Formats: sequence, C-alpha cells, structure tokens
Amino acid sequence: MGKRLSKIYTRTGDEGMTGLGDGTRVSKTSPRVEAMGQVDELNSLIGLMMSENLPEEIRQFLAIVQHTLFDLGGELSLPGHSLVPPERVTAVENMLDDLNASLAPLEEFILPGGTRAAALCHVARSTCRRVERALFSVDDGHAVSDASRQYINRLSDLLFVMARSLNQSAGEPDILWQHEKPA
Repeated sequence: MGKRLSKIYTRTGDEGMTGLGDGTRVSKTSPRVEAMGQVDELNSLIGLMMSENLPEEIRQFLAIVQHTLFDLGGELSLPGHSLVPPERVTAVENMLDDLNASLAPLEEFILPGGTRAAALCHVARSTCRRVERALFSVDDGHAVSDASRQYINRLSDLLFVMARSLNQSAGEPDILWQHEKPA
C-alpha cells in the first residue's frame, strides 16, 4: 500500500501540474488527469445514488462498483498498469442480465426520470459515457487496459437497466419518448 496522506494540501499543484502515482509530473489538463477526474465524478455520483433507498442487491453491487472505480483511478494514476481484472466485467454483465430479465422488452426510447433513484442512475449513466470517451482520449503511450474500457462500457449499460429496474420496483413506468411531442 502506498503512502497515506497526512497533510491534504501540498501546494505542488499551484502552477497547473500534478503528480501521478509513479511520480511523473503532468499538466492538470492532460487527457489522463481529465479521465481521472471523470472517474472520480462518476464514483461520487454512485455514492449519491447509494444515499437513496435501494434494494439491497443493488446497494451491495454499487459498493463493489465504487471500489472498482477507485481501482480504475489508480490504474490511470499509474501509466502502464492494469488494476481492473476482467472478472469485474463479467460481474457487471451478470448483474445486467439478472436485472434485465425481469424488465419488459424496450419497444421505444425512454427518457431519464421516474423515481429520484432512477433519475440519479441516469445521471450516473451519462457521466459513465463521458468517462468512456475520456478513457479513449488517453493517448500518452500507455493505453488504458481493455478490461477497464470494457468495464466502463458495460457499467453504462448496467446503469440504464438499473434505472429501469428501480422504477419498476417502485411501481413507476418507464417514461417513453414521444416522437410527436405533446403541445
């Protein structure tokens, strides 16, 4: 385990540079640092979701997601390292399949909303898509691992299905997109 922070401010970033986990100094505007920030934002949104009244199965899974996102942040801070194992991708796929099995097939696009928990899930889903784009923009000679990119891709799908599942369990219907917009 690396060093623990005993002092939160260091003043080393005041000029627009920050340190990666391997000691490398990079610009705070680098795609790698941007991706780290996006992952942190997604993890914060997952934490906000977990403050809602959720089914225990979803709450427990989201706790694992938070740890995995922290691992992904660590991977980003250590160029060339892979910290998200492929088994985490499989776990997301399995949870996705389990939740989706009880949902009606989609025949129309749905709009974000319903319960507060589902709406937060949609915000996390759209943020997850932004994380995915950020991961593909990291181009500094140390690509983000395939497993990490796959994990984020599947996680956005899971968050979509999770939002539908949360609405269903609360007795809220999906909000269907209407091509002919109401007046």
